[in-house]
Amino acid sequence: MIANPKIIDAVTTYRNIRSHSLAICAPLETEDFVVQPIVDVSPPKWHLGHTTWFFETFILVPNFPGYTVFDPQYNFVFNSYYETIGARVIRTDRGNLSRPSVADVYRYREYVDRQMTAFLQSEFMNPSIEPLLELGLNHEQQHQELLLTDIKYILGHNPLFPAYRKGKEESKEMVRTGEMIRLSEGVYEIGFNGNGFCFDNELGRHKVYLNNFEISDRLVTNGEYLEFINDNGYKDFRHWHAEGWDWVKQNEVKSPLYWHWIDEKWMYYTLDGLQQVDPDEAVCHINFYEASAFAAWKGMRLPTEAEWEVASVHFQWGERWEWTGSAYLPYPGFKKEAGAVGEYNGKFMVNQMVLRGASEATPKGHSRNTYRNFFHASLQWQFTGIRLAR
Repeated sequence: MIANPKIIDAVTTYRNIRSHSLAICAPLETEDFVVQPIVDVSPPKWHLGHTTWFFETFILVPNFPGYTVFDPQYNFVFNSYYETIGARVIRTDRGNLSRPSVADVYRYREYVDRQMTAFLQSEFMNPSIEPLLELGLNHEQQHQELLLTDIKYILGHNPLFPAYRKGKEESKEMVRTGEMIRLSEGVYEIGFNGNGFCFDNELGRHKVYLNNFEISDRLVTNGEYLEFINDNGYKDFRHWHAEGWDWVKQNEVKSPLYWHWIDEKWMYYTLDGLQQVDPDEAVCHINFYEASAFAAWKGMRLPTEAEWEVASVHFQWGERWEWTGSAYLPYPGFKKEAGAVGEYNGKFMVNQMVLRGASEATPKGHSRNTYRNFFHASLQWQFTGIRLAR
């Protein structure tokens, strides 16, 4: 009997993506798995359980006859925000879950992975389930980025500043010429177009009219941002939105997240531990308020998401998630899917700003220039940076 290549590919892809989550957690101590310093950071243990719950709840339970859930209580523990699925632990309480233990969560993953492998090789896996499987794998990759981001926050707020890894990973060199790219006014098209996976919020390719604009071919560096700091950027209200200025005053903000003034020099926490700020690196962990203020200080602005997408073929991207000046809103013709899957993106289209690109924390193969990331304006903990436009 000849094995079906499509089944082999599905099993291999599933195993590779799932194993990467475990590889991200491999350097952690057991105690690191349960910490939740702020509401936006989930314990690594929860990420591992939640992504497993997704496959169990949306694929195995409704589609694999005879499947037995690993633990009936886990639906309450690992549901994130799906009202359709039922009650759940509120987000702020994820750090209070001393049980299930880390070992229990790893057993849960092993159990579901065995069942998923059997399901993918069974007669019950049919083409109608493929989109849901693909969504689940991309959902896992989203959480892999969140895992790394949350781990950095957990370790970066430990007074010992422990390194997550030993030895700095090589990152691809980004071109930093500092030139402005000019694009002419006209009608352009944005939105996903082609084969392969995309999220529902990328669909609905449509025309947009853009005026003449210029956009930088590189990201703002630490050195440039230091000039903003040294010019009292965090003390001059004129650069800030009113809400951003309130955020600065209420939180007594003086620098980007993870920056520390130690022995008369700026240090910052990286996944390799505490280091002196490198002026040539792209500034990171900047929120929308800071990005907008810096742009105003420079006499420029942030690009709109349409400008960014149209211009993205002319510059390198992928080093930082890049703030845009666009609110996160639906594209023309956007419709939420029925059921729990419809809760994935649509219900978050309010009070958030769009980011484009990817970052050093984004898993390989999980980026495209139509990807619409989104966060609240005050959040710094993601690997976010600044590209200027005018």
